[in-house]
This record gives sequence, structure tokens and C-alpha cells, in this order.
Amino acid sequence: MWFDESVFYQIYPLGYCGAERENDFGQTRHRLSVLKERIPYLRECGFRAVLLNPLFESERHGYDTVDFFKADRRLGDNEDFKQLVRSFHDAGIRVVLDGVFNHVGRRFFAFEEVKRDREKSDKRDWFYIDFNGDSPYGDGFRYEGWEGHMELVKLNLQSPGVTYYIRRAVEFWIDEFQIDGLRLDVSYLLPEWFFEFLRNIVRSRRSDFFLMGEVIHCQNFVKNLTRERLDSITNYECYKGLTSALNSDNLFEIEHSLERLFGSQPWCLYTGKNLFNFVDNHDVIRAYTALVDKRKIFAMYAILYTMPGIPCIYYGSENAAEGDKSDNDYKLRPAIWEIDENKNVELKAFIQTLNRIRQSHSALAYGTYEKCVLSNKYMCYKRETDSERLYCAFNISDQDVTVRVEEAEGTDLLTGEIRNLNDIYLPPFAVRIFKKNVG
Repeated sequence: MWFDESVFYQIYPLGYCGAERENDFGQTRHRLSVLKERIPYLRECGFRAVLLNPLFESERHGYDTVDFFKADRRLGDNEDFKQLVRSFHDAGIRVVLDGVFNHVGRRFFAFEEVKRDREKSDKRDWFYIDFNGDSPYGDGFRYEGWEGHMELVKLNLQSPGVTYYIRRAVEFWIDEFQIDGLRLDVSYLLPEWFFEFLRNIVRSRRSDFFLMGEVIHCQNFVKNLTRERLDSITNYECYKGLTSALNSDNLFEIEHSLERLFGSQPWCLYTGKNLFNFVDNHDVIRAYTALVDKRKIFAMYAILYTMPGIPCIYYGSENAAEGDKSDNDYKLRPAIWEIDENKNVELKAFIQTLNRIRQSHSALAYGTYEKCVLSNKYMCYKRETDSERLYCAFNISDQDVTVRVEEAEGTDLLTGEIRNLNDIYLPPFAVRIFKKNVG
């Protein structure tokens, strides 16, 4: 499918476009043009899909949705968004939205009605309401919030009214805006039947619609990666393992996860499945900030692009943007003009090259994974299909290393160098991606 072969670029629109932190529900600001103007840049970099975090009407950060049918007025209106998606498509870039179905904001129309009409409201079963208690806001009833955050009101997905509302919203997004997929926020809290419910909705419109779930712990989620449910889930295990391995000079840590998830043994969890891979996103510390020794940044991204799964770059990180989780995560979500695009031009050029390689070699999208050489500070693994064999080698030390895999010639996809694969030379902090030459 197209998503298996794509490299995604993740954008948090409210931050990217410099929107106000609080929605005053006043005048519409037409800021989506900021995104539209950047499409040639994304195309030039080689990205063929974008993941847009919430952009429907909300109170603050997008995950406290107020109206599933209106673009957030801090960004623009529905016509602005329709034109934006059309421009992405004209550039050959697919558009995936963030679907927030577990909870809504307190100003969501149905919750406002329950606050007004209490037991008389026909929306009372849309939420988990106890009229014998009270909330921290003094509503005169108790309700369930997302993981204790009472500004995020948990929806009762068992309610026919809720599922009907969600069905209409998803159908509207596809019919009106022509979106290509959905990221399902906090999928680990959604019931399994809900994935099939969504699949049936989108399949009636699009056979190639992408459904990806946000999952923090992927141990028991493999049963949901089926044609009837989800296409992919977020790979937090390798995100954490890769950063930790590089910072501790212990590549055994990331290789353990790669083998556990994608190896050839019967007990491996996700062999043949493409998880959604990343080194940072809108919820976690920026990769360049997290990495202690910045010389390892090239190995970090090369592993991201060559390990099994679908790679995703968070906006600005191709330019070595930094940011931590202080100030309520706003430092992770800056306006695009606050990012210095000349901070590390070598990294951006490297990621452009990786984009080209990833989309030109099927072994990186569909190939098997096999460990070849492993030490604390260097490693090599093989990605292979019936028609192609790639060797991906990384050195995260300040010493020269030579890796030996097989007696044959190969071409380095990064440099064009032809070398015997039993003599892969890795200078300090070097990366090599060799394709075995045939004939």
C-alpha cells in the first residue's frame, strides 16, 4: 500500500502556524496558508505523506475538541482546509488526520447540553455521568476524564448517539476534504470493536484508507493489525530503545527490540507488519535535544529509515530543531518561523537522501530483518526481499571499524562507492547502506 512505501512528515498545525494557545471563539484567522506555502519545501525534501495533528475546533491544544465538523478558527475555515488538502494532493502528498475519539473538550456541544439539562438531556449517555457526585468544576455531577485530566471528557463509545456522530464526522472528512487516513489518538484505550467499526466506515469510501493507532506499549496489540482493523501502530518501543542505545553506547538495546518485534523466530511480535516509526513527535523531547553526543544524529536517522516500518519525521527535526517538555509541551510545538533551517544543513541533506533511498528500495518497505554484526558501538543488519538485499551498517564510536558480512560486491546507496561486503569500512560515526550487486 502507499503508506507502507511513504515517509511521513508530522505537523502540529496549531503550533506550526503560530495559533493562539487559547481559542476565544471569535474571529476566524486564515493561517492554513502557512502550511500551503510550505508544500514545495516538503516536496523538495522528498516527503510523500503528512500527518496533521488535530485541526478541528477546540478549546486549547486540539485534543479538547468542540466541533468535529469545523476547522479550528485559529487556523481557518473548512474551505481553507479543503484547498490545503487539494494542494497537498496536487503535489503528490497524502494527508492523514489525527482522529480524537476517546474524549472531547468541556465545551463540546453534547456536554454543554448535559450541563444545562442534566438528567433530562438525551445526551447524558454520551459520557460516563454520575448525577450523585460533583466535578472539580462544580458541575453538580461527576464524570470520567481522560487519565484524570478532567478538561478532557471521556466519550461513551457504547452510546448509539456517539457512534452515529463519529460515523458522520469520518464520512464528512473523507467526502468533504478527501483525506487519506487517520491516526487514532490513544488507541490503547479504545475498544477493539471500534477499530472494525471505523474500518467499515472508511472501506465504504476508500479501499486504501490508512488507519494507524497511537499505542504506548505494543506487547499485546498485534491482534489489531489486521485488514479488518488497523494498518499500523506507533512504535514507542523502538523510539525509546534507539535514543537510549545511542546515549548509552549500547546498540544491543535497540537490536534486542528490532529482533523481538521483527525477527524471524516464531515468538517475534510484528514480523511482516509495518509499525509507525519515529525518533520524536509532538509529545516527546526533540531528538536533537535528547541525543547527548550530536555526532550520532546521522546513525539515529539512518536506523529510523532502514529498520522495518514506516518512518516519520517531526517538523523541524530535519533541521536539528530542539525542544523539551517544559511550558506544557509548547516548546515541542513552535511556529515554523521559530526554527532555524540553516542550523544543520548537512542533516537536512542527509534526510533528503534517506527519503530518496527509502522510496526507491522495496527491501526497506517490505524486506525481512536479520542481524549480521553486533557490538556495543557498531552494528549491521540485513533487509531483504526476493529481488534485493541491503546491508545497513552503523558506527557510533570515534574509532574506525570494519564490518564483514559476505564475499560479494555492493554499492553504497549513500555515496555510490563499490566495495567488497566483507570489507565494509566505517569511519568514526559513519553510516553505510550497501546494496548487494547482482551479476
